Amino acid sequence: MATARKTLPGYRCTECGWTAVKWVGRCGECQAWGTVVEAGAPAAGPATKVTRVTTPATPVTEVAATASARHATSVAELDRVLGGGLVAGAVILLAGEPGVGKSTLLLEVAARTARTGRTVLYVTGEESAGQVRLRAERMNALEPGVLLAAETDLGTVLAHIAAVEPDLLLVDSVQTLASADVDGTAGGVSQVREVAASLIQAAKTRGVPLILVGHVTKDGSVAGPRIVEHLVDVVCQFEGDPHSPLRMLRAVKNRFGSVDEVGCFQLVDSGIEEVADPSGLFLSRDTSVPGTCATITLDGKRPLPAEIQALVAPSALANPRRATSGMDSSRVAMILAVLQRRVGLAVATDDVYVSTVGGARVTEPAADVALALALASARMDRPVRAGWAAVGEVALSGAVRPVRALSQRIGEAARLGFTDIIVPAAGASPRETAGIRVHPVATLAEAAAAAIPRGE
Repeated sequence: MATARKTLPGYRCTECGWTAVKWVGRCGECQAWGTVVEAGAPAAGPATKVTRVTTPATPVTEVAATASARHATSVAELDRVLGGGLVAGAVILLAGEPGVGKSTLLLEVAARTARTGRTVLYVTGEESAGQVRLRAERMNALEPGVLLAAETDLGTVLAHIAAVEPDLLLVDSVQTLASADVDGTAGGVSQVREVAASLIQAAKTRGVPLILVGHVTKDGSVAGPRIVEHLVDVVCQFEGDPHSPLRMLRAVKNRFGSVDEVGCFQLVDSGIEEVADPSGLFLSRDTSVPGTCATITLDGKRPLPAEIQALVAPSALANPRRATSGMDSSRVAMILAVLQRRVGLAVATDDVYVSTVGGARVTEPAADVALALALASARMDRPVRAGWAAVGEVALSGAVRPVRALSQRIGEAARLGFTDIIVPAAGASPRETAGIRVHPVATLAEAAAAAIPRGE
C-alpha cells in the first residue's frame, strides 16, 4: 500500500517572494527582518473569490478632469518638486534624517494651506500638542484652520479623519503609529505596513492629499518595509548638511510629474524659508584670492552655481595630505594627476585642500574644469580672471569633453552676472551668447592659459 508523501510547510517572504522550508527571522534574499511568513497549503481552485462588479470600468476620456486637478501648497519650492501641487488622493512620503527639518517644513505647509481657507489635520505621534504649538508660535504659523491631534493609535487617527474630513492630511510620522489589530511594536515591519496601508486607503477613498513623514536608516534609505515606497505616489528626500542652513528637497519617485526638479530651502531662527535663487549661498564672489573658480552645475533640471576653492601648499610630509569637503576625493586625485602629467603643473609634493562654498555638494563631472582651474590658480598663486566661470569635463588625456545642457548653463551664468565662461570646444555655442563671452577650449592647458593671467 502506497504511503502518502509528507509535505513540508513552506514559508515565503512578503517583500521579495523568497521561499524557505523553515521559518527564519531574516529573508535570505532581500535581507529584510520579520517578513517571512507561513505560506500555507495551496488551495484548490482560484485563490481569490470572484465578486460582482458594482462600478463598471470607465473610458479614460470620460474621467472627470477635476479628478486630476492640482492644488498648490503655497510653498513654491515644494510645488516645483511635486510637479505643480497636490493631486486629490495623492500620497507623499517625505523622508529625511532626524533634525533635518521635516516637521518644520510640514508645519509651514499646514499654515500656508490653512490661510487659503482649507482645513488641515496635523497628526503628530512624536511630539505633544504643546511642543507643536511652541514651534508654530516661533514660525508665525498659528492658524485656526490647522487642527492638531497628538495620537499614536491608528484607530483613533482614522476616527479623527472621519470626524474632521480635512482638505489635507499630515502624519508625523508613520513609524510612531501602531494598530491594535496587528502584533508588534510601533515602527516594526508589520506595524508600518498596516499603518501605511490603512492611511493610504483612507486618503484614496476620501480624495484627501496625504503627506507621510518617514525616518531613514543609517545608509540613507527609508526605514521600514520597501512596500511603503511602492504604495505611495511620491517619495521625496529632504537633505542637508547639519552644519549648513541649506536644505534640498528631491523627488526620487513621482507619479504626477518629473523627478528632475529640486527645491531649495534655508533654515532660519523663525523656521524655514524658500530659496528661489540660491546663488548667494553658493558664491562668495571674492575673485581676488588665488584658488577660486565658479561653475554651473545641474541638479536634475535646475542649474545651480557652485564655487570651488583650493589651497596648495608645500608639504613637509613624506605623503602629502589630500583633504576634500563637498567634492569626491577620487575626482580631485584624478584632476591632480592630469594637471601634473598633461599641463606640467608640479603638485605631487604639495598638500592639497579642496572645498565648496556654502556646503554645496558637487559630484557632476561638468565641474572638472573649474576644479582644475582652482587648483592651478592656487599652485601658481595667481587668481582666475574676475567674472569668469568654467564648465566642462576633463578626460585623462587632458581634453575637455562636452557636457549636457550647455546653453542652459551659459544662460544661468549670464543671469548671475558672469562676463566670461569657459566651455568645451565640441558643440560650443557662438563666441557671445546672452551677454556673456564664451571661450571654447579643447584642452585643459588652453583653459588654464585663458582663465589665469600670466605673471609679469
